[in-house]
Amino acid sequence: MKNEVKIHEVDPSLNNRRSFLKLSGLTLVTAGLVLAGCSDNDNDEEMDDTSLPGIRNGVFDLGSGDFGVLTYAYALEQLEADFYTKVVNATSFNATFNDTERQVLTDLYHHEVIHRDFFKAALSGALPDPSSQLLPSLAFNYGALNFNSRTEVLATAKALEDTGVAAYNGAGKLIKSPDYLVLAGKIVSVEARHASAIRSLINPNSKDFAGDDVINTSTGLDVAQDPSKILPIAGGFITTKFTAKYLP
Repeated sequence: MKNEVKIHEVDPSLNNRRSFLKLSGLTLVTAGLVLAGCSDNDNDEEMDDTSLPGIRNGVFDLGSGDFGVLTYAYALEQLEADFYTKVVNATSFNATFNDTERQVLTDLYHHEVIHRDFFKAALSGALPDPSSQLLPSLAFNYGALNFNSRTEVLATAKALEDTGVAAYNGAGKLIKSPDYLVLAGKIVSVEARHASAIRSLINPNSKDFAGDDVINTSTGLDVAQDPSKILPIAGGFITTKFTAKYLP
């Protein structure tokens, strides 16, 4: 295998609820690492120029098909990992959040870093030429967001997690490989737990953890959005220019 992602051990002293959140973030993703990270992409899909991510007309494009969707997910996971890295390293992190909030935010930080590194490893192992086809590390700008403000941080976390769930749900129909679809399903289940955890921190003991604004009341399912709806939202934080011309 070309790549490895190191995983932190789960602390057995955690209470049941936090243990479930922590375990769900680590085991669901890492269970698929060997499969995706070592893939040689032997499948029946005929690849063309648009299916492969890479530089087109001087700008990186995410591509289409399975590689396009995985690269799209990698971009979103880079954003979430960067955000939570800044959250837990803010100067007043310990003073801004209570014990439960710090524990949840720290767990989410670990999850998103694992997700980011997972996609990098998977794509590095599967792309025909990762040196030119792997999405580079992105740069971010959060504008006037105050990372020492509980209200602003949790509101932004809520927006990012809700958007992430909708993004995975919307991209699922674009994935042709059953193996990749299973992996995406595992990750979105973790992202949905993130969203509900953040919503519960904002409004404890309420129904907001599965609010009508993110649940389709006619189906009972989470909202799904195409990449063309998600990327303008995520792009508000991403300063590195890239395109997604071949994703719907």
